[in-house]
Amino acid sequence: GKLAEFTPQAMDRRAAYNQQVLTQLSKIDQNALNPAQLMNYRLFKYERETEALSYQFQDKYFPVNFLSGWHTYFAEAPANMAFLTSQDYDNFLISLADYPRFNQENINLMKAGIQAGYVHHCESFKDYHQSINAHIVKDPKDSAVFDPFTRFPNTFTEQQKSTYSAKAIELIASAVVPAYQDFYEFFVNDYMPNCRKEPGIASAKGGLDYYAYTANYYTTTDATPKEIHDLGLSEVKRIRQEMQAIIDQVGFKGSYAEFLQFLATDPQFYAADRQDVMEKTAFITMKMYGKLPTFFGHLPRNTFTIKGSASRGAFYMPPPDSRTPGTYFLTSEPKQQPLYNLEALSLHEAVPGHHLQNAIAMELEVPEFRRTLSHSAFGEGWGLYSERLGKEAGFYQDPYSDFGRLGYEMWRAVRLVVDTGIHAFGWSRQQAIDYLAQHTALTTKSVENQIDRYISWPGQALSYKMGEIKIRELRAKAEQALGNQFDIRSFHDTVIGQGSLPMAVLEDVINDWIDSQKAK
Repeated sequence: GKLAEFTPQAMDRRAAYNQQVLTQLSKIDQNALNPAQLMNYRLFKYERETEALSYQFQDKYFPVNFLSGWHTYFAEAPANMAFLTSQDYDNFLISLADYPRFNQENINLMKAGIQAGYVHHCESFKDYHQSINAHIVKDPKDSAVFDPFTRFPNTFTEQQKSTYSAKAIELIASAVVPAYQDFYEFFVNDYMPNCRKEPGIASAKGGLDYYAYTANYYTTTDATPKEIHDLGLSEVKRIRQEMQAIIDQVGFKGSYAEFLQFLATDPQFYAADRQDVMEKTAFITMKMYGKLPTFFGHLPRNTFTIKGSASRGAFYMPPPDSRTPGTYFLTSEPKQQPLYNLEALSLHEAVPGHHLQNAIAMELEVPEFRRTLSHSAFGEGWGLYSERLGKEAGFYQDPYSDFGRLGYEMWRAVRLVVDTGIHAFGWSRQQAIDYLAQHTALTTKSVENQIDRYISWPGQALSYKMGEIKIRELRAKAEQALGNQFDIRSFHDTVIGQGSLPMAVLEDVINDWIDSQKAK
């Protein structure tokens, strides 16, 4: 249907409405609410306060980041959506026709960002125009948004198929592609000549305050950049010692850097072909599926599928509705997907990680806003916690695979150091690249891409480790308080059984659960 509005008037309207809702919320007597109502109230109020705060900061000037933007989301979303009825196609034709307006309003936000001095870093965005140019196609049938018109339901008549296809071709040619061309010309001719010279957001006016805001937003904590930075350094040191123990265990005689080079180049760590990557991935996820009842009392009905992705690394796409499975995307190119990482990666993205958590949330008997609620620290923290949980489930029997798990944990710990280093403490792009390369087995290109991602998305990279540390901390507290009465299935059901939660709310939920377990 019609796409969102991003005019100043629309934003003002939403801000005013949000404030009106907060005023209404303040009149509710919390003492009159039962526990379930109180949780709904607390989460809804948190979201409204978070939204109110966002209007005070510069988020709107960054509708794109190194990984994605409105233009890539619009192009990629249809392939992951169910098109089963004529209404689905009618709605999508409305979206195609509306795209030029939606596109221009986002461009206008970036223009306002130029005026305000809130623009992306030059070096990080030097190739970004390619993500726009990829969608400027001569033949509308080559457009990513034509995908739904290549897979009509069997119930459609030939007349329906030809009518919808003709309308789509006309709209893609007359509206969608020209809009991508407009964005391309603006980006190349206007935006990049005004790009930010320094990588850190602190170099912009008010940037340090903005970074403190983004750090709090993505971690859902009040930890300061300095506290996060120091925690990262501590975690890097601990994980490095565990990695060295594995290097010693396998009898490797060279240095840490030489071991990483060995992992990057030895053929034993790479699949034969793309099909081999996908089959090994499927085996890991099915093996974990069989272990889930040991660690969870409640499992979701919805499933997930696995697809190769050439455009970006691994990620999970939740189902848009109950008619569609979740999708675990991963790079199926063997040289880009080392096998020693595959167990940790699959546990994070699929089960018991993102798919399990999202699918359970979407099936909860709670107000609708809670089913798709997403807090980065909760979701990514749970994903990273799931990687470690695999060790308890019998994975990582191969020491190289366990090293891969630690490598992923190291990568997330390094993020605490480099993200704060770049945005709060004046690190150069090269300094951050060198630190990440020194501590991980990522390829040179991957390291550069990661750093450019952090530069363009201040604070987001902090969420993984900060969330995981809190979940592990709460589990340790519960184990100590309950002793041999600690039930791992009940604990996990409690952590992900309420949908996504800010860390402070999760802590209260687990504290209440500990008390209820003691009472039993």
